[in-house]
Amino acid sequence: MLNHKTILITGGTGSFGKKFTRRILNEYDPKKIIIYSRDEYKQFLMQRQFKDYEKKLRFFIGDVRDEKRLYRAFDGVDVVIHAAALKQVPAAEYNPIEAIKTNIHGAENIINASIDKDVKKVIALSTDKAVNPVNLYGATKLVSDKLFVSGNAYVGAKETLFSVVRYGNVSGSRGSVIPFFKSLIDQNKNILPITDFRMTRFWITLDDAVDLVIKAIEEAKGGELYVKKCPSFKVTDLARAMEDDCEFEDVGIRPGEKLHEVMVTEEDSRTTYEYDDHYIIYPDFDWWENVNTKSGGQKVEDRFRYSSDNNKHWLSVDEIRDLLGKIDIVY
Repeated sequence: MLNHKTILITGGTGSFGKKFTRRILNEYDPKKIIIYSRDEYKQFLMQRQFKDYEKKLRFFIGDVRDEKRLYRAFDGVDVVIHAAALKQVPAAEYNPIEAIKTNIHGAENIINASIDKDVKKVIALSTDKAVNPVNLYGATKLVSDKLFVSGNAYVGAKETLFSVVRYGNVSGSRGSVIPFFKSLIDQNKNILPITDFRMTRFWITLDDAVDLVIKAIEEAKGGELYVKKCPSFKVTDLARAMEDDCEFEDVGIRPGEKLHEVMVTEEDSRTTYEYDDHYIIYPDFDWWENVNTKSGGQKVEDRFRYSSDNNKHWLSVDEIRDLLGKIDIVY
């Protein structure tokens, strides 16, 4: 599916974009990978990191808000991975219109440019915060998800397919609690702040996220929302895994923060199917049933809910400690 294809990644200089680019270059033979993003300095740094692949890479300065620039960038593109977004919850709360412009209007621009430029497949990255959102960032991503799913109804005679991949905070990423705890431990702090002792999260790595996106590229028929099966952990167990003799300080949950990561809601269970290592939430549209099939999966039970607090697979403190040694921690 990716050999001899031209692939474009929006927000391609981020952690996911770099990991995905590395995997595709190592495991496939793409015709070209286009890194589309706003920050020329990050593009400069990424060019240096991938200097051995300069013949395969192109770096485009551009914003997903700029529809004309997208149309130019999408010429000859086969696959688009849409990773660009304003992701910081506090920043989105303080700058709501800017978040809407990037996360919602930007999604609309991606959809229009993909259809008009005959892109074959588009995979948009989502977040657990889009599920029953309690902050503006999550609300914009919920709208974005629905736009991409419904985008399949707009293609007409074109062959463009849109699907979504959803996962939570990547373990060790800049947005996760791991680098925060690590910075305090490096300062010899023995008291770690916990926003709520009941808090749980899913453990997912960048490689896991890339695996799911590649699966969606290879298999998606348009309209599916993919959710990776991941182990859960308690945030207090994570703290103990990082500093065995640490103490906890209850600092209270932050605005817009959830106790648990939810990936599949009870309402979504009506159209959710379980597979070996993932779930798929299928679109609830008549047009989808007419052209696609749900092959190989098992329908989940009514009122099923996939959340980090009701998971079947939990990590122990020792297992977390072992996994911490295998990830990169980004500050």
